[in-house]
Amino acid sequence: MSAQLLDVKSMFKSELEEKLLELGLVKYRASQVYGWAMAGINSFSDMSNVPLTERKLLDRNFFLENLVVKKALISDKKDETRKYLFKLSDDNYIESVLLKYKYGYTACISTQVGCRMGCKFCATGMSGFIRNLTPGEMLEQIQKMNSINKIKISHVVLMGMGEPLDNYENVIKFLNILTDANGLNISKRNVSLSTCGIVNKIYDLSNENLALTLSVSLHASNDKIRKNLMPVGKKFSFDDLLKACKHYVKKVKRRISFEYTLISGVNDSVECALELASKIKGMLCHVNLINLNKTCKASSLLPSTIVSANKFKNTLLRKGINVTIRRNLGSDIRASCGQLRASGV
Repeated sequence: MSAQLLDVKSMFKSELEEKLLELGLVKYRASQVYGWAMAGINSFSDMSNVPLTERKLLDRNFFLENLVVKKALISDKKDETRKYLFKLSDDNYIESVLLKYKYGYTACISTQVGCRMGCKFCATGMSGFIRNLTPGEMLEQIQKMNSINKIKISHVVLMGMGEPLDNYENVIKFLNILTDANGLNISKRNVSLSTCGIVNKIYDLSNENLALTLSVSLHASNDKIRKNLMPVGKKFSFDDLLKACKHYVKKVKRRISFEYTLISGVNDSVECALELASKIKGMLCHVNLINLNKTCKASSLLPSTIVSANKFKNTLLRKGINVTIRRNLGSDIRASCGQLRASGV
């Protein structure tokens, strides 16, 4: 897509209004065009209440992000999880997941093509980092899944491909468009952002007035284990990460979710559970225990046994920690935690 053209789906309504006024269009045209864009329209020619001459003018100055579905997989399990492989305008690929719950639909979206974090248990990082996604590309994942399934997604989790806080400016703009009354108008309380723990950006996020749920990928109870599993642990210590999390809870007044993938013989011992409990005791938090999902044949990491997982959970419960073992959704179509990759395999 030409760098000279502006993506309407990556803009606020006020930004579009300013640009259209510069082009000599009437002020209310921005409301019409933006309304179509937020409704999921991908072509200016479909904007029936906009004069033809102005549609041509829009084509010369703007574009509407349009992802192409290259593959769609539906889980054979009863949960009806769906995974989509989307082709971007530059021929790169991302994956997104649609999850069905009793309360409605949740979109698990990607924020980058690939990922530079390199966590050992995650398939996305194995293919390396290619580029950041724009706000419009993030928004389009939701719009496409809405359109394909004739639904209205009510919850969004930034837990797909990429590290959201590594694409900070684009993600923050996307979140503001997503939750704006002129945008998709999704409640901030229905949005979750997952990070591997970029400490300085957690502090920045606490000042954004977004009040979303922050999910932090711990996957360890101390620095030694975390550094071995997650390269980001070498830059930000465990204690500094928890300090940032406590600041976020105090500032935003929302419970933090700690994600903890249980890996056999690595981080799933009762001793690890006791150590973790001692460090997060008293925090407004919830621990999500996740069964390790197979990411590639070459990986030597193995999931915990049911016995070990339950021992870990029960140890945390005895120490007063709010904890659950997350349901494994869409593993048969490689749509579970850590399984998304740009190849769609």
